[in-house]
Amino acid sequence: MSFVSGTLGSGQTVDLLMQESGCRLEHPSATKFRNHVMEGEWDKAESDLNELKALMHSPSAIVRMKFLLLQQKYLEYLEDGKVLEALQVLRAELTPLKYNTERIHILSGYLMCSHAEDLRAKAEWEGKGTASRTKLLDKLQTYLPPSVMLPPRRLQTLLKQAVELQRERCLYHNTKLDCGLDSVSLLLDHACSRKQFPCYTQQILTQHCNEVWFCKFSNDGTKLATGSKDTTVIVWHVDTETQQMKLMKTLEGHAYGVSYLAWSPDDAYLIACGPDDCSELWLWSVQTGELRTKMSQSHEDSLTSVAWNPDGKRFVTGGQRGQFYQCDLDGNLLDSWEGVRVQCLWCLSDGRTVLASDTHQRIRGYNFEDLTDRNIVQEDHPIMSFTVSKNGRLALLNVATQGVHLWDLHDRVLVRKYQGVTQGFYTIHSCFGGHNEDFIASGSEDHKVYIWHRRSELPIAELTGHTRTVNCVSWNPVLPGLLASASDDGTVRIWGPAPFLDVQDAEGLNG
Repeated sequence: MSFVSGTLGSGQTVDLLMQESGCRLEHPSATKFRNHVMEGEWDKAESDLNELKALMHSPSAIVRMKFLLLQQKYLEYLEDGKVLEALQVLRAELTPLKYNTERIHILSGYLMCSHAEDLRAKAEWEGKGTASRTKLLDKLQTYLPPSVMLPPRRLQTLLKQAVELQRERCLYHNTKLDCGLDSVSLLLDHACSRKQFPCYTQQILTQHCNEVWFCKFSNDGTKLATGSKDTTVIVWHVDTETQQMKLMKTLEGHAYGVSYLAWSPDDAYLIACGPDDCSELWLWSVQTGELRTKMSQSHEDSLTSVAWNPDGKRFVTGGQRGQFYQCDLDGNLLDSWEGVRVQCLWCLSDGRTVLASDTHQRIRGYNFEDLTDRNIVQEDHPIMSFTVSKNGRLALLNVATQGVHLWDLHDRVLVRKYQGVTQGFYTIHSCFGGHNEDFIASGSEDHKVYIWHRRSELPIAELTGHTRTVNCVSWNPVLPGLLASASDDGTVRIWGPAPFLDVQDAEGLNG
């Protein structure tokens, strides 16, 4: 690639490209002009300008172009120590143009420079040669229509566009987009291997002794929390080097089991909720493993979902029996909304709007400050759970008997229905993930984990290994090659790339 990059600006590349493609990229007079400028043949370049005059939109541009040419000619004479020739250019060629006299005065001052280094420093000029002539050509090209002369680094621009398009079309591309061309081979089309994608079981966590209902990576990607019917939450440490999980803490005493977990924005706290008949909510300090708050407003309540306000000082919680509360970290009730049967909750980044899916198959936006609410999403079947992309634009819904749906929250339209997943009336939690959240993953009642590229309705991977319903998936927000899934089979599976990549696949990782 470096060879191609190094020659992108030269006339040889343009000639070769036209010759090989059979496509004329620029006017023959422009090619001739380019070559003469790069070779420093100033009289010929000036003569070429007369040929280009008829092809230009603005005849006055010829004077400006001539001035730039003569300025380079003058500086090169000076650098070579040809003071008389330089003086001749200044007096007989530049001055008669009657253009930019202020600049001519500055140029005449360079006659006093004692040596070449002094000249280059004062003129802020690279000196005679390819670098300064390329720069000159870039300036000259701005006066010529693209149809006459190929714009600067046009080939490089086209190559970049080609690489970006290939990456966009690559189903498994899950690495940071590098805008440069240095790490790219142009000999082959870009293609990432499935082996680089989190499709392979790296670890099976078996410490829970009953169905595992929920799993969620912390915002900084260093911890994983899992909640189970066995009444415990386990917090795991994520080794970012080996990508292995190590048990950190077990948080006990959730009598009804743990069906939902939410990390505070700074990952200092973890809130645990239970299933439908659970009226309590637990707020744990992650570092110490101590219970900070155990909240219950009434034994009649059902608190099954929770979401943190972005300020980390408040949270909202609710359930299907009509409870919808906003509380502080000590469990004190700050606000409540009557009569909303909540299925799932999410706080938007504006700090005011709370999204809640309810038993009327819709998601509404609630503002606790001015007590207004509005409809955002309407489905034809119950919304079992939903999650929102980092930028707050997209919502991913698990819809009973329908599967996974992607909605645009701004335009309030259904964008895509993803195929393959088996979804009845179980609550299954899907997620966005990978670099730039380009991917979507979901559990399924057929014991599999499904992964889709966000733009494609058909799954690009079906992960097998669990032996019962997969209730929840979580993609590590920092390590794009790490995915966790929780299942009724009592295990949590950690998925990553293939353990052994052959040389070809490893090279693909750089693409």
